Amino acid sequence: MRFPLRTVQTPAVPAGFNSASATNARSNLLTRMKTNLHILPRAFLALTAAVLLTAAAQVDTNRIAIIDLKRVFENYWLTKQANAQLEEQKADIKKKTQAMADDYAKANQEYKKLMDSANDQAVSGDEKDKRKSAAEKKLLEIKEIEQTANLYQRNSEENLGLQVHRHQGKILQNIRDLIEAKAKAEGYAMVIDVTAQSFNELHSPVVLYSSGQNDITEDILSNLNAGAPAGLQKPEEGKQKSGDKKDEKKQGRK
Repeated sequence: MRFPLRTVQTPAVPAGFNSASATNARSNLLTRMKTNLHILPRAFLALTAAVLLTAAAQVDTNRIAIIDLKRVFENYWLTKQANAQLEEQKADIKKKTQAMADDYAKANQEYKKLMDSANDQAVSGDEKDKRKSAAEKKLLEIKEIEQTANLYQRNSEENLGLQVHRHQGKILQNIRDLIEAKAKAEGYAMVIDVTAQSFNELHSPVVLYSSGQNDITEDILSNLNAGAPAGLQKPEEGKQKSGDKKDEKKQGRK
């Protein structure tokens, strides 16, 4: 995950500030302050191109199991829970950045009015100086808002990035621990992730063929989701039950 650093630029005193400037300033700030974060990125598969586990000394070296690690990861209840928590934090960040963008646009509008009044030929020289001084203060306020917004964005992205990495590491470790235990218990010399992709230009799968034998995906996923807390639907179970009900209705009509 990349977190681009933004250089804060001091707004220049506009010569002939037009009526669309405030609206454009608000839109530009919102664009700069967008948090481009991906919750638990799919690229996690690159971290586990293949799950290779050494079993006990007396296992059959030709005994190999396979697993759909992507499916296990995405349907593990801990993944669902982590995604929900991160989405809540992103919503809060969006709310705060929107408030900053509104303040930024308002300050720009006030700055425009001050500059227009300072250029009024009907006022005295002293009054023009006072209004220009007020405009300069407003310009400093605009700069401060922009600096605060950029700093908040960087910190938010970095903090969320760390949380994503931490959640991902914990979830993958739980999955690997269970895979290792099952492999040792059932005498598998190796467990291979059939969804892993190579890093060549074609991004071809690492496993080009599998008969589907010794697939432990369902067993691993079932064991992982056995500990799902009450109230949190275990992934895929609800879909299965729904499908069963539809089949029952069809049979009843016949």
